[in-house]
Amino acid sequence: MKGDIADQPLVAKLIAEHGIGAIIHFAGSIIVPESVADPLKYYENNTVKSRSLIESAVKGGVKHFIFSSTAATYGIPDRVPVQEDQRTQPINPYGWSKLMTERMLADTAFAHHLNYCALRYFNVAGADPKGRSGQSTAGATHLIKVAVEAATGKRSHVSVYGTDYGTADGTGVRDYIHVSDLAAAHVDALEKLIANPGESYVMNCGYGRGFSVLEVLDAVDRVTNMRIERKLEPRRAGDPDALVADNAKILATLPWRPKRDDLDTIVSDALAWERALAERAAS
Repeated sequence: MKGDIADQPLVAKLIAEHGIGAIIHFAGSIIVPESVADPLKYYENNTVKSRSLIESAVKGGVKHFIFSSTAATYGIPDRVPVQEDQRTQPINPYGWSKLMTERMLADTAFAHHLNYCALRYFNVAGADPKGRSGQSTAGATHLIKVAVEAATGKRSHVSVYGTDYGTADGTGVRDYIHVSDLAAAHVDALEKLIANPGESYVMNCGYGRGFSVLEVLDAVDRVTNMRIERKLEPRRAGDPDALVADNAKILATLPWRPKRDDLDTIVSDALAWERALAERAAS
């Protein structure tokens, strides 16, 4: 069934008919530049509609709620790796729209019989290793997705925004997490919520190490045995030098352990998915 999370009669019907006891909330808009150009879209889709879904959960007696949050809640971090108790000061509407939802969940959990886990994603990449699913976002901006699109001829080049950061090679460093490991973290988080109904959690989802833009592109070159054209561009406003997770909390709280935390593996899975999309488009 397809529907909108803000359609409260529909959500109420589904909760009642299926005896739903937990919600995992993945829905949202995720393109940072678009959030700057169209902030009201992001506050509507990510914040207002999340409020509606949370209200439906409370009214329907749902006890557990997992929320897809983001490392964008940190903005430009005071120190790296980033810990969950560091200052949250987003630098774009996307980050604010997610942080507002975290706040709503915290207040709701205090007032009602609902516990939650907000998982702050770092840079999600890769695809299902069995080829069943992957990122299909039009106009995607995530580096690995963009790079494998270039490798399959969908793009002519990859833009490198800034080469004068305070990093080893001058390009921005990010923590890339395989989507399969991220999915597994949600399963473990839900089991934790069920076992501890009085507790809620906010946890980083990352590997605790970062790769620069050029290191990622080198990995794509290795996997494809070709060289992707790089186009050097000026910095984008607000991009931090590095954004890497301190993942000590999730490792201590959940039994979760990464299984695909290798950059070439992430790239290989993303590339396989991109080639599958190209084959579908051609058929």
